[in-house]
Amino acid sequence: MGKKEKDERFRKFGTVSFTGTTRVNDFIDHLEQGRVTGTRCDSCNRAFFPPRADCCDCRTSKMAWFDVQGAGSLLTYSTLAFGPRGFEADLPYTIALVDFTDFKIFGRIAGDLSEEALSIGMKLRVKANALADGRFNYVFYKE
Repeated sequence: MGKKEKDERFRKFGTVSFTGTTRVNDFIDHLEQGRVTGTRCDSCNRAFFPPRADCCDCRTSKMAWFDVQGAGSLLTYSTLAFGPRGFEADLPYTIALVDFTDFKIFGRIAGDLSEEALSIGMKLRVKANALADGRFNYVFYKE
């Protein structure tokens, strides 16, 4: 991508895009490839999700991409009956926080996994998810 071109890949993320550009726009390319990725600091090894361009611990910009692999443990979840503007058509949906040991991921539970099937501590994986309008997000699913 040339220096004069505007990088708007991040507009493809989520139901509603709140920003068109970020220094971690490669995250969208990874989702399009079916990968959910975070960044890890090359200096202190701290992992970040969502991905960051800079480490808040050692203040370096030496970051490397990693694929989120394996299963995490469900810490908490909630089914939303009301949502912010732009999410009304998705209601109800369930959001969750999943612990992958080095980092935690906040996101949605896959639509085919009911709230009744969830239990704190259960193992969940994360996968890239293509939305009908060409945007992408990620969802948690049962291992």
